[in-house]
Amino acid sequence: MRTALVIGTGLIGTSVALALAGRGVRVHLEDRDADRLRTAAALGAGSEQPPEEPVDLAVVAVPPAHIPAAVADAQRRKAARGYIDVGSVKGGPRREVEALGCDMTAYLGTHPMSGREVSGPLAATADLFEGRPWVLTPTAVTDTEVLNLALELIALCRAVPVVMDADAHDRAVALVSHTPQLVSSLVAARLESADETAVRLCGQGIRDVTRIAASDPGMWIDILSANPGPVADVLAAVADDLEETVRALRALQSADEAKRADGAAGIEDVLRRGNNGRARVPGKHGQAPAVYETVAVLISDRPGELARIFADAGRAGVNIEDVRIEHATGQQAGHVQLMVEPSAAPVLSAALRERGWAIRPQ
Repeated sequence: MRTALVIGTGLIGTSVALALAGRGVRVHLEDRDADRLRTAAALGAGSEQPPEEPVDLAVVAVPPAHIPAAVADAQRRKAARGYIDVGSVKGGPRREVEALGCDMTAYLGTHPMSGREVSGPLAATADLFEGRPWVLTPTAVTDTEVLNLALELIALCRAVPVVMDADAHDRAVALVSHTPQLVSSLVAARLESADETAVRLCGQGIRDVTRIAASDPGMWIDILSANPGPVADVLAAVADDLEETVRALRALQSADEAKRADGAAGIEDVLRRGNNGRARVPGKHGQAPAVYETVAVLISDRPGELARIFADAGRAGVNIEDVRIEHATGQQAGHVQLMVEPSAAPVLSAALRERGWAIRPQ
């Protein structure tokens, strides 16, 4: 691929453009929002000037509701040899693209499974897609050249291609992406009118659950409007579980011992099913999830402290598999949770203690 046109310079479009431009592709940018277009160009994502001849691949990076019109317009202008979109919903937009009379041999719906809770070109990064799944939804009429161009783009973005049926994709993202966004927002909404004393007690658990609730509502209205049925189906199943969980909790309040036992069994059931579901989430590099042991280290809020911990772990010959930071309430300190292979945990703990770090008992 020598040339590309990225239509839409939000988070995803600009990140695609940055990745391609960084690997030698001549990228042209297009956006109705002149400010976003100038920002993306200033970041080095590509040129604001339209291409003088058809590019190899046009990447449509607009909200799902606008994908059909954008694809139709680009094909009408003969902007490229091939056309893909990177929207988060695939079935509906593809049917609308076809209904508009577009050339379906030259069009391919795709979805990079990556993003952030912030939007816009300033949030874009060239490495946003590295190691992440990137779904392709070819049909029986998709031209091989277009599929190969899409695969080349995915390789340049260092993502991992996954081929799926469009409607199966929409059901999958309803479960693993769209519903979690709504559930996170529902939990965070409980905090809006909560007593200030309760909010001050927020710990890492509530931060984990509500992180994506900071996402742009406008963006999510666009996404959910394009995939409402599958999301509603998943939420209905969650609602059934919630209803049963509420009943179980009420039973735990009962003076009747048998009812309390039934309530405890109901809570245990949902917690165990949660354990089983969590165990299916892919682990590092998309491999089967691994069990790590946590070494919690007390750290002060000073420049260079994290680097010093990592350097000391490296000197001990221990690989840090994952890391989390738990900030202390009202203090300029916190705990760094270092996840390591179980056999490495005692080695790391001993090495860090020797270097003066305070290790929190687990």
